[in-house]
This record gives sequence, C-alpha cells and structure tokens, in this order.
Amino acid sequence: MSRIERVETHRLSVPLHTPFVTALRRTTAVESLVVAITDADGVTGWGEAPQVWKVTGESTVGAEACVLGPLQAVLAGADVEELAPLTASVAGAVVGNFGAKAAVDVALHDLVARRRGLSLPVFLGGKAHRVPTDVTLAAEDTEAVARAAADRTADGFSVLKLKVGADAATDVARVMAARDAAGPTARIRLDANQGWTAREAVHVVSSLEDAAADLELVEQPVAAADLDGLAWVTSRVGTPVMADESVFGVRDLMEVIRRRAADMVNIKLAKCGGLTNARTLLALATAHGMGTIVGSMMETEIGVGAAASLVAAQGTSATSDLDAAWWVACPAVIGGLRYDGATVVLPQTPGLGIAGLASGG
Repeated sequence: MSRIERVETHRLSVPLHTPFVTALRRTTAVESLVVAITDADGVTGWGEAPQVWKVTGESTVGAEACVLGPLQAVLAGADVEELAPLTASVAGAVVGNFGAKAAVDVALHDLVARRRGLSLPVFLGGKAHRVPTDVTLAAEDTEAVARAAADRTADGFSVLKLKVGADAATDVARVMAARDAAGPTARIRLDANQGWTAREAVHVVSSLEDAAADLELVEQPVAAADLDGLAWVTSRVGTPVMADESVFGVRDLMEVIRRRAADMVNIKLAKCGGLTNARTLLALATAHGMGTIVGSMMETEIGVGAAASLVAAQGTSATSDLDAAWWVACPAVIGGLRYDGATVVLPQTPGLGIAGLASGG
C-alpha cells in the first residue's frame, strides 16, 4: 500500500507549428493544465486537462481550482492501489468539470501502471504500442486545403480529417480539392464541428456523394444539442455520421443510441472524465453496433498518450483521431509518445513513459 502524498498542477501554453482552425475556433497554441500526482514512494503519475472553451467550457484556471479543491480533498492520503473506488470517488466529487476529472483519472492510471512496472497500454490490457492516426486539415480556403492534403499524404498519412462547417457554400469545393490533391486511395473524413444546419448538412454531404468524393464519415454535422437534427441527417445520407460534441457521458450515448441519431461515436477523455468512463463508453457503443474512434482535443503528449494507450488496449472500429500532439512546435514533456509518419509510437517504459515537463513546469 502507498498513499497519495502530493497533487501538483502546471499551466502550459505550447505553441503550434501551424494554426489550428475549425468551425468553432482558431488557435495557435495548446492551452492545458497538467496534473502530477505523487505517492509516498515518490512515484508520479501524469494527466492533462485541455482548455477548450467551445466544447467543454473549461479553462485551465477553472480546472486547476477543481483539481486543487474538491478532487484533491478526495485524493489526500488515499491508497493509490485502490484504483477503481478512487476513480469513482473522483467522478462523484463534483458535477461537470470533466477535463479536470480526466486529468486526475489519467494521472492515477499512470501512477498505478508505473508502480507495477507496466506501460499504460499493457496495464489497460493490451499488447500493442503502435497506433495509427488520422491527421487534421484545418478549415482554410480551397488552395490551402489542397496544399495541406498533398503535404500530409506525402508525410505518410492515409486518413485525412478535413474541417468543414465554417461556410457551407464553399465546403463542397474544398472537399473535392482535398480529394483531388490527396489521390483516390486516401480516406477522407469530414468534421463540421456543429457548423451546419441539418438541411445544410444533407445538402453538402449528398452533393459530395453525387460527386463521388468517397467520404469515410462525417462528424458532428449539427449543433450538439440537436439530436433530432442529427438523426434527420443520419437517416438521409449514405455516409456514416459520427457524434462527437453530442456525447460526453453514458446518458448522452444512450440517448443517441435510442434515437438512432448517429452511426458512430468519437470518445474523448476530456469530455467523458477519463479512462474509466471512456472504457465504458467504448464497450457500450460496440455492444449496440455503433462504430467507434477515440479522439483528442488540442492536447500535449500526456492527453494524447493516454487516449492512444486506450486504443492500443481496447481497439476502435476506425482509425482514431490522435494527431493533436503532432501539431505542437516543440515537445511539452520529456519522454512520452512520438510520431512515426501516421503512427503514434507509445513508449514501452512504465506508465506513459514521461519523465517530466520539458519546460521544467
């Protein structure tokens, strides 16, 4: 038995090598709260709560207050080996605050995996340490999208996630430009980030189907709360529709399933509260015949490493969305994952394999 001795937080701002533009926002940096939990034996686990105002509504300041307030109160002096009851206590300690909960949940998993000398994928029940990822093409003009599609294909990425929804009138041309630049063998998926109305979504997707764009899927075409609209789109297009912002937790997913509102779901740790809940969501979606991927917010190697470890252990039906840390201009941590073309390579050292923050915290 070893008890939790210290909970620390670090606010990070890590620049991106290229601006990240979606229908919801434009950002040039990862803004994130890193959580470090250390036990009485001096072993430290790492977790992360990204600041994503337009999706989770959480800030680094708010997440820090939650972690150092009600979540730290639950953690103080607790036995780290009692992982299941401890993560349940974290989940129930405060309403909402899913990013803060995810950071603590991941840090606890990382800590226990380190104590047992297991990499996080192995601790979660897997064997693989290499996971394929898509890469995002930002919501830019037609020429920029075409250049990015050609560049990313040359970099070895075969699954391109094109951000749409900022302007329905030009989305068809932008997608077709990306298809032409990437070539016929690339898989192209769309993410509207809630940017379309239901009618716009059906018009754009149907037009692309008629143009033989060969889309793999379309993600979150309408507003998160508009499940009727999501179901209406799903029933009227042939391309699989994936829910993202519409699903945070089990209750959300069950409602999507009940309404047959989507064919697939994108599960993100910062939306659902961490690995514990994400594993439940993956199992639930699979049991009901839904397709799955695990995604990432704009996060560092910590959050993406945890998400990739889950994919390595549990698997998804389609290539997951794990490119967030690829966008950072310089590493945020010492150790952790790396990218080999379109593959996330996870360390085989204990836990997430992180030795500390590259900035020194």
